[in-house]
Amino acid sequence: MSSIKKVLTAARRLSKEVDRLHFDVPVTHVYNPLDYAWKAHEQYLRRMNPTGTRVLLLGMNPGPWGMAQTGIPFGQISAVRDWLAIDAKIGRPKNEHPKRPIEGLDCPRSEVSGERLWGLFRDRFGSADDFFQQHFVANYCPLVFMEASGRNRTPDKLPAAEREQLNRVCDAHLRALVQATCPEIVVGVGVFAEKCLQRVVEDHPIKITRILHPSPASPAANRGWAEAATRQLVEAGVWNK
Repeated sequence: MSSIKKVLTAARRLSKEVDRLHFDVPVTHVYNPLDYAWKAHEQYLRRMNPTGTRVLLLGMNPGPWGMAQTGIPFGQISAVRDWLAIDAKIGRPKNEHPKRPIEGLDCPRSEVSGERLWGLFRDRFGSADDFFQQHFVANYCPLVFMEASGRNRTPDKLPAAEREQLNRVCDAHLRALVQATCPEIVVGVGVFAEKCLQRVVEDHPIKITRILHPSPASPAANRGWAEAATRQLVEAGVWNK
């Protein structure tokens, strides 16, 4: 079975398992892009090198203007549509927050994190095909959590019991993803993702490293994220100068 088939199977399993989980207030709405945006996500997974990937980059969970809209990790609209060439129709979640509608590739908002991340890869590799020869980007958790106000809540802010049940499911998927793709290097995009990798990949002979998260909430990321991330990847031996 090719890496792609294994990853598709693992993603379908992850989607079903997270749908069985329950989250209490202050979380009032939970979006699962692996459900309503599955066709786009499947298109994305099929961009992966079928023989595996040398570098696996891992983010935390979807942002409301990125993967929540497109089904693609760090899925800023123009990057998904124009560079990754994803064109599948996006559905809508069953319980949609009135302040966070899913507009798919028509969403007028831009996710800064995704703009920075995919922009760096576009500038370095030129074509998405060249990027996917040795790289792939995934998220640890596929769910978007929102409070009644529409405020985003990240997985690390969930109560311990809810976080533990979520981690069990997402750890199992990450383990399956690593086994399917056989990376030489795994890169946590931010501290949270690095810790997930350390927990799951510790028994594998795989190098673990980290880059600065491209979030606009990070003052360091706002002072030249692309340059900082490139420097970290070069220093870790992921890229040549």
